[in-house]
Amino acid sequence: MELHEMQATWSQMSQELEKQKTLTNELIMEMRHQRYQNKISVLSKYEGLGAIICFIGALLLLPQLQKMDTWYLMASGIFTVCYLVILPAAVLYSIYKLRTINVLKNSYRELLVAYAKRKKRFLQTQQVGIVLNFIFLAVSLPVVLKVFKDKDLFIDDSNILFWYVPIMAIFLIIFSRWGYGKYKNVVASANSILEELDGKKGS
Repeated sequence: MELHEMQATWSQMSQELEKQKTLTNELIMEMRHQRYQNKISVLSKYEGLGAIICFIGALLLLPQLQKMDTWYLMASGIFTVCYLVILPAAVLYSIYKLRTINVLKNSYRELLVAYAKRKKRFLQTQQVGIVLNFIFLAVSLPVVLKVFKDKDLFIDDSNILFWYVPIMAIFLIIFSRWGYGKYKNVVASANSILEELDGKKGS
């Protein structure tokens, strides 16, 4: 085999190897993209189910607002409805922003910057939600009593405050710590998937 033939063969082999490397990197990117989406889907599944329950609760409660015959009961009812609609919508939107990060098209640096911002927003939304959960616990109680027992908690003598609020508060503290920890693990795991792309994408 003459020199120019060897050079041509070597050049062809180099091109084929480069194509194979490109295809391999693309396959790795697709797999990482799918892994990332699967991680975020865990958040979507749990929060989506919770949002459906909240939206149904808000729809059922709206017609009952006419039973709120004092300003404080009406204020409690309006807050409860707004809580059941706005907070789940805000959480779902923060998850949507995480899902719309394009692993395949953005550069490595862009991915990390975008993810860091959206992860922070998601976790902040969760933190606000935890605080609002405790407010909801107190504010929704007179609404529930009025709807189901036609009692005004602020007027009728009731010992429900002595057992309901402490028990629910303890439950909320335990559940909130557990849930927030789980969500932090999920977003940290998703972040690790993106960090694995270092060297696979340009900066």
